[in-house]
Amino acid sequence: MIVTALTAVFAGSTAVVAPTAAVAAPVKKCVTDANLVPTCGVLWGGAAGGFTSKPRDLEHRNWEKMSGRTATIFHTYHKGDEVFPTKSEIAMTQDPANPRVLLLNWKIAYGSSWAKVAKGEQDARIDAFAKRIKAYDKDVFLVLNHEPENDVKAKKGSGWEAKDFKAMYRHTIQRLEAQGADNVVNVMAYMGNEKWMAQSWWKDLYPGDDVVDWIGLDSYVSVEKGYYHYGKFADLLDRKPKGGGTGFYEWATTKHKGKPIMVAEWGGYHRIGKKTDKSAVYNSVIPELKKRPAIKAIVHFDTKADDQGNRDISINSTPGSLAAFKKLAANPIFNVKLS
Repeated sequence: MIVTALTAVFAGSTAVVAPTAAVAAPVKKCVTDANLVPTCGVLWGGAAGGFTSKPRDLEHRNWEKMSGRTATIFHTYHKGDEVFPTKSEIAMTQDPANPRVLLLNWKIAYGSSWAKVAKGEQDARIDAFAKRIKAYDKDVFLVLNHEPENDVKAKKGSGWEAKDFKAMYRHTIQRLEAQGADNVVNVMAYMGNEKWMAQSWWKDLYPGDDVVDWIGLDSYVSVEKGYYHYGKFADLLDRKPKGGGTGFYEWATTKHKGKPIMVAEWGGYHRIGKKTDKSAVYNSVIPELKKRPAIKAIVHFDTKADDQGNRDISINSTPGSLAAFKKLAANPIFNVKLS
């Protein structure tokens, strides 16, 4: 710019030299890799209509409209010999205007036990799923028996010990791999509750880095001051074992460094009939994500009544809550394109 102007002056020219327009830096595009890990940004997901008989796909679409953003991760739940992905789940991932990926929860040991699955009792069940998921031919997230802490029976020979979960998980993933189901990206999803994290068997649940693609966390906070688990987004990530110890996020990022973290279920709740604004929780999400680069996906669980029937985890329980959630959903950190 300066050289051009000086040249014009020295040449006796009276022409006015127009400044060159600044070239805008290219916008960095965030995409997913082979394990569905975003190169930048955070995947945005949802599970709506929980603990109701309403169609999950319809509830998911309605939740997207209410929140103002397509929930890239569509979270559904299955057990035993249920045939999935279902037709409606598959259809949800075939909408070019709203790209989505499935997050499939599967309680494979339904009607059996973890120990029996590990010994091969449900191999036909695993193989049937492998055949279906290979035919589906799109990448999927798979959670085997989410929140296993709640199902542990710490009695020798119960078939539901923590070590049995680990064996079940390893057997299932290795068998899926042997069947060529390489479009399955598996997620080990914990409850992250301080009671369970303090149990001597908690460490025995982890199946091993070689069979875990993502580490997941299902955790919630109360918005009623003084009520159980009152707090903000950081509180659900940093709960420590009773008696002291490492918080969940720190544990995952130090003991399993390099593993992406998915908050596979999260939300703010108040007791039914005790409407309380949830804005503080929603407003706290982005600052925490910016401080915690290992978190690569968050999936909100939305329901008017939880499995206990007394907690409202919906985003629209108050007008202020919905406004704050829509602001969160609109953040560009969630602009991730499925590859």
